[in-house]
Amino acid sequence: MENRILGLHHITAIADDAQRNYEFYTKALGLRMVKKTVNFDDPGTYHFYFGDEIGTPGTILTFFPWQGIGQGSTGTGMATDIGYSVPPASLDFWTNRFKQFNTKHGEIEERFGEQLLPFQDPDGLKLEMIVSAFQDNRKPWVTADVNAQTAIRGFHNITLTLRKVDPTATILTDILGYKLLKQEGNRYRFITDAIDTAAVVDIIEAPGMAQGRNAAGTNHHIAFRVKDDTILMEFREKIEKKGLNITPKIDRDYFFSLYFREPGGVLFELATDNPGFTKDESVDQLGSNLKLPKQYEGSRAKIEKALPKLS
Repeated sequence: MENRILGLHHITAIADDAQRNYEFYTKALGLRMVKKTVNFDDPGTYHFYFGDEIGTPGTILTFFPWQGIGQGSTGTGMATDIGYSVPPASLDFWTNRFKQFNTKHGEIEERFGEQLLPFQDPDGLKLEMIVSAFQDNRKPWVTADVNAQTAIRGFHNITLTLRKVDPTATILTDILGYKLLKQEGNRYRFITDAIDTAAVVDIIEAPGMAQGRNAAGTNHHIAFRVKDDTILMEFREKIEKKGLNITPKIDRDYFFSLYFREPGGVLFELATDNPGFTKDESVDQLGSNLKLPKQYEGSRAKIEKALPKLS
């Protein structure tokens, strides 16, 4: 089983204001700031990681908060909606909490036999609280306001919005090991049985929709999980044989990665479990300190001066 794609590893999105982003995900949603670091290609920009206690793969939502980047627009060629798994009977709690925090949200609805509550973060990123049809026993991060009976468990699914479903579906099924579970209208649900959670990818086929534009409130890329870098390189060979351009292995400090753009235009990443977020911080200190990639450590004072102050 371990030489398979193990569902979602993380999802990376774009925000504008760093402080607002930090407060929403840690306070309103009750997630843990697992790692506070910087963008590898732009060290003047934070890279935030939010998840459970240790940043377990399948729970990690990350952000590049680019101050002043402006509003993006969702559309085809991107991941458009992030689904979080929450416990049964918790949606009323989340509805009331969104009202408390003036969070834009819709009404509770049903899809594929599952209840869900759509909402948006302060930048307009589209998210959903979903009561999964599958039992989710992951231990959540809890706070004084969000207890174990209501807290987010991790990802349930990611939704891709594409002009054509088939080319991307082929990548999901032939390379990544997913299978089509069911279809409702123009939404197709794919699932892997290699893992019980964070195992679902939905595709919305929208041939007439305009292409999305990446900026604040949109997803940058999605990462699929593999156990280690040996298996990572096995998948690199499979993807290359399919005729897709894929990067060399990249060390992201807390995981190793490959990137490729699937036929529908979405940037896919494969990321490893190893070495994990406790590589440079103990569990109790995770997210407390600014951690820099080693190539930037010599410029720490300059970088810290350039980054927005967080309170």
